[in-house]
Amino acid sequence: MIFFRSLLVAMLVILSAYTAVVVGNHGMNLLTVFFADMAAIEWPGQFNLDFMFMLALSALWVLWRQGISLSGIGLALCAFFGGALFLSCYLLVLSVQTNGDVRKMLLGRHMPAHS
Repeated sequence: MIFFRSLLVAMLVILSAYTAVVVGNHGMNLLTVFFADMAAIEWPGQFNLDFMFMLALSALWVLWRQGISLSGIGLALCAFFGGALFLSCYLLVLSVQTNGDVRKMLLGRHMPAHS
């Protein structure tokens, strides 16, 4: 679990720094560039479409794990729009809350009571 948590912290720090540089150099114009690349039907657009589907799967897992509630929907939206920045924080918090029990981290409210 120490390796996993260290990886999450590294991802969070590196991606935050990279994002700060990109925003500083290019502003917050992400969606225009993101969808323009997809509209061009070239490799950057294919990557963006693939990434968007991974974001959707991440959001659906968070929604399922939390249960369909206002907080679950809010966290799912954070997962979709926040990507790895959100997910690295979310998993780090879950790893602490569950004392590193991966089954509890993954299943959340769906964890069987007898386990």
